[in-house]
Amino acid sequence: MLPPDISGVQLSPDEVARFSRHLILPEVGMDGQKRLKAASVLCVGTGGLGSPLLLYLAAAGVGRIGIVDFDVVDHSNLQRQVIHGTSWVGKPKIESAKARILEINPHCQVDLYETALTSENALAIIEPYDLVCDGTDNFPTRYLVNDACVLLGKPNVYGSIFRFEGQATVFNLDAESPNYRDLFPEPPPPGMVPSCAEGGVVGVLPGIIGVIQATEAVKIITGIGTTLSGRLLLFDALGMKFRELKLRPSPERPVIDKLIDYQEFCGVGGTAPGQEEAGAVPSITVAELKTVIDGQIEDILLLDVRNPQEADIAVIPGAVLVPLDRIESGEAVEDVRRLAEGKKLYVHCKMGGRSAKALIALGRHGIEGVNVSGGIDAWSEQIDPEVPRY
Repeated sequence: MLPPDISGVQLSPDEVARFSRHLILPEVGMDGQKRLKAASVLCVGTGGLGSPLLLYLAAAGVGRIGIVDFDVVDHSNLQRQVIHGTSWVGKPKIESAKARILEINPHCQVDLYETALTSENALAIIEPYDLVCDGTDNFPTRYLVNDACVLLGKPNVYGSIFRFEGQATVFNLDAESPNYRDLFPEPPPPGMVPSCAEGGVVGVLPGIIGVIQATEAVKIITGIGTTLSGRLLLFDALGMKFRELKLRPSPERPVIDKLIDYQEFCGVGGTAPGQEEAGAVPSITVAELKTVIDGQIEDILLLDVRNPQEADIAVIPGAVLVPLDRIESGEAVEDVRRLAEGKKLYVHCKMGGRSAKALIALGRHGIEGVNVSGGIDAWSEQIDPEVPRY
């Protein structure tokens, strides 16, 4: 139950009216609402998960909320990151979130950390808070949040989403609880798990998982109910099914006694998704590709390795669609060989990562080509703004 001391906490008449539906719940009551007011929660990320998390923590009456994020609001965020609005596009997410939180609950203290969470600053940022809610979308930061919470003895309310599926649990509730390393002893190979930008996500999914995280945070603070500690809750939106897996501490998990280089640990070397693969193949910019296309100096094949649904949104004129999964499975290799015969091969995707993977896979079959850095996103931004960005 957090925080331990509420002796000096009082609710104003406005707060009594605002939180009256909590106050009449026997499980919450005046003491529970005072605990919420006295509590402090750090939310790492203000994206799909962080948005509903922050909205409901503020609405529940959490007295102090910290937000860690260094991104700005983009049009593509608005489909699921419901704490932000159109008027905030191009502005810092943490400022957008703070404005919305104070609209919901002006009694809340909102602390902003417009920075990436790193091994150098994580302990100092997390230490003042009672618990942490992990709304991140990458493995290095999840391991960092986990290890910092273990070192500081802070509960870690975890959620994760992809396409139509999500999961949630509570790590490190006490010394005997499992932590993230019991779920993922080792990170997956870089690039194995696509990002939401590559694989997509249905907009309501992070709302469901984020609200579950908020529910767990409220229960931990007030000391009511049974938390998800030791249980991994899995949600399938397409089938509208929940199922549950037991999660126990592993006797083989490493002792966490310090923070490490999590980019190196996860094998990403500090690069953005796809950059490591892109650096392993020849590449050109979209401006150089435009010169090649306009100059007609050589016979070329421009290969698009995105998914068909992405090609329905936007295309570079003249590109031939062969999705990456068909290339990596070997199914389309001979098709590409035939299409590229006697031509210079250029390959693009959305931002350059998948096209580099395609070239690496084709190279194993003796097919060489050039990667288009930045992909169709850079083409839209720098060459043809009529091509939609997504």
